[in-house]
Amino acid sequence: MTWCGDKPEPAFSEPWHAQAFAITVALNEAGHFEWSAWAERFGATLKAHGLTKELDGGEDYFNAWLETLEGFLADIGIADVGALQHLKTAWTEAYLATPHGQPVNLAKPA
Repeated sequence: MTWCGDKPEPAFSEPWHAQAFAITVALNEAGHFEWSAWAERFGATLKAHGLTKELDGGEDYFNAWLETLEGFLADIGIADVGALQHLKTAWTEAYLATPHGQPVNLAKPA
């Protein structure tokens, strides 16, 4: 956490930002890839999206982070692109079907 006056501020603006970061760090620490390879891929994603402005870890930054992570994991054989897309679609549908303020839950596979 960072501190602003007397109140702590979260280091990440959204919980999913922290989760994406933590997953990436855990995969690196488990030896699935070198951090330098990750940084090179992430930099290329930022450049491809024209994100050359000063980034503050906001939505653009973490959307690029997630895109890089998904592509990287597919390329090194840890994740299946089709399975990732299916899961994204399921989460989107669950989110859109969930009343405001309620937790989003995926249906268990049949």
